[in-house]
Amino acid sequence: MTPQSDEDEVWRQIVASFNDTAERDSADQPWPDSENVPVEPGRRVVRPPEEFAEDDEHGADDDDDEKPHEDDDHYVPPPPPPLPKLDLPAKLAWVALFGGPAYLLIAAIADWHMEGWALFTAVAAFIGGFVALVVRMGDGPSGDSGWDDGARL
Repeated sequence: MTPQSDEDEVWRQIVASFNDTAERDSADQPWPDSENVPVEPGRRVVRPPEEFAEDDEHGADDDDDEKPHEDDDHYVPPPPPPLPKLDLPAKLAWVALFGGPAYLLIAAIADWHMEGWALFTAVAAFIGGFVALVVRMGDGPSGDSGWDDGARL
């Protein structure tokens, strides 16, 4: 027999036994020892003494089912850093970037008659603001990171 015919025979056997029922039920198969997980004791929540005092003042009993306690293990992110201060050219670039199209949109909605110089100024402001922001963005690394950009092994 050739290797190709052996493979074809194996495939024929697989296809022929596709709808056959399993010989053994899965409940009869033994459970592998590697799947056994040790049983951990239940977790106990211990409240600090000041919570007991508050409950006693309000007349609450020690039943934990009535009052859910907040989980003290949740992550609280640090406050975000402040936004950077923009200088005057950056502010003007942002105003031009959004002001030109905003003027054109308002003029079109209000059905104002626009002169050619007004259209040119609005479009030029948009393009100029975009170019100014792109040029100020730069493409190199920041100058304060040093020669290795902070990479450590």
